[in-house]
Amino acid sequence: MKGIVIKSTGSWYMVRTSDGAVHACRLKGKFRLKGIKHTNPVTVGDKVSFEFEPESHNGVIDAIEDRKNYIIRKANNLSKQTHIIASNLDQTMLIVTLAFPRTSLGFIDRFIITSEAYHIPTILVFNKCDLMTGEIESILDHTIQLYQGIGYQCLKTSTISGEGIEELKAALKDKTSLLSGHSGVGKSTLLNFVEPTLNIKTKAISNYSLKGQHTTTFAEMHPLSFGGYIIDTPGIREFGLVDFKDAEVSHYFKEMQPIIGQCKYNNCKHVNEPGCAIQQAVTEGRISEERFSSYLSIISNEDIYE
Repeated sequence: MKGIVIKSTGSWYMVRTSDGAVHACRLKGKFRLKGIKHTNPVTVGDKVSFEFEPESHNGVIDAIEDRKNYIIRKANNLSKQTHIIASNLDQTMLIVTLAFPRTSLGFIDRFIITSEAYHIPTILVFNKCDLMTGEIESILDHTIQLYQGIGYQCLKTSTISGEGIEELKAALKDKTSLLSGHSGVGKSTLLNFVEPTLNIKTKAISNYSLKGQHTTTFAEMHPLSFGGYIIDTPGIREFGLVDFKDAEVSHYFKEMQPIIGQCKYNNCKHVNEPGCAIQQAVTEGRISEERFSSYLSIISNEDIYE
């Protein structure tokens, strides 16, 4: 039997076959050896084959097809292990709020350069735009202009006013999309608005911390009635980068890519070297100071997420 992993709960995997049936499966022991580097050798989105256990409706996964792509992060900030978030994606969507709670530009940049590294397009969805008034609205407009200018699609959404919902549905249609973001950015509420049959649990923002409370416990893939699939993921506070060498980081900043070869030195890190084309572009305003600051924090391992 063949199917797609639609949910992982640790030791068990829910696999949906082409007829729509869902079967609980476990791994054959040999796959655990392959997963030493990762906390999860099998992830949502994986295409697998399995056999039924004798006298049981449960299955045993015995093979995993090669992945088109995948996206990973550190299991936690101090861990050397990595966690595969999902595989076989058409795009990622990062749900962002500039307040209630705040998503920092550093977090956004770490997410999108990880997607860049795995050749997965990213769409930024700026949610709760009905709450972004006054000075915050100006910051929102500036942030959207910044990322649109680089080449990223940006959407403004609100489940209160309905703004941007049709555009979001159009972007999701017929694609397999990973949705991520901090807890509390309204990801689950947004998904329920787009696809009411999902009925994903939601919680209010904590009045004490003004941060979100986790509502999604495990990554899970859901079919969309208008075509496509979304992979809902637990809210993440940190996004630790994996296997990035300092010399490679600039290659995942879109606006830096055309300029990198113009530096005086081939091994330029674009920090304080003479004849650096990147620093010159920042001085001339062709690269934003915000993005350059994010770049510097990444290569110096300053994991500033808030």
